[in-house]
Amino acid sequence: MSAIRVTVLRTAGSVPRERGAAMLVHADRIEGTIGGGALEWQAMAEARAMLAEGRGAQERTYPLGPALGQCCGGSVTLGFAAADALEAPAAAPLWIWGAGHVGRAIVATMAPLPHYALTWIDFAPDRFPETTHGETRLVAADPPRLVPFAPPEAHHLVLTWSHEVDLALCHALLGHGFASCGLIGSATKWARFRGRLAALGHGNAQISRIACPIGDPELGKHPQAIAVGVTAALLRSADKGARAKTG
Repeated sequence: MSAIRVTVLRTAGSVPRERGAAMLVHADRIEGTIGGGALEWQAMAEARAMLAEGRGAQERTYPLGPALGQCCGGSVTLGFAAADALEAPAAAPLWIWGAGHVGRAIVATMAPLPHYALTWIDFAPDRFPETTHGETRLVAADPPRLVPFAPPEAHHLVLTWSHEVDLALCHALLGHGFASCGLIGSATKWARFRGRLAALGHGNAQISRIACPIGDPELGKHPQAIAVGVTAALLRSADKGARAKTG
């Protein structure tokens, strides 16, 4: 055995991480996290004992109270099994149209999270920052022509520097289908877009599926503040989808 994968199997009450969270414990390092703190240290010690003794798979339940000196009050059941790697969690496709200030802030904020697989599109290579975050980058002189290549279940954020391109992307996405779509802009911009999209033949119910403005107005208009609001909304959407699948 080269490592032990520790997975949160079941939870009750207040706990550090959700079911499915996992980490990989090697003799000299770990990958991932099940929440840190005393629970994680206890799990690491158990996993390394398994490695040293050659023990197989097991489950253990940890009460997060006096036994571990924590105040959470819940309990966590962990599964321990030999593994060579962490399995990548299923990630929903997220297409981000535009590499300006807001696009850069959103990519940097979203990239560390496992919930979404990022595809980033802009007009030219020099529109992107030098530093990458593991996202897929696409360059297109006419971005709306890439819309047919997006998975129909993808989420989209429309953030280009051009209102005409933004409108063309919204028009193309409404014809293509999407899980969600957010458009950067003011209430005035959106009112004009609604009228123009209606003139292009889209019904009010479909147009209303596009969210504009994006972010949380209470957080302000700084690019990073918009990114925080957008990320929070997408995480709520991901959590709602996960709970729907598990019943």
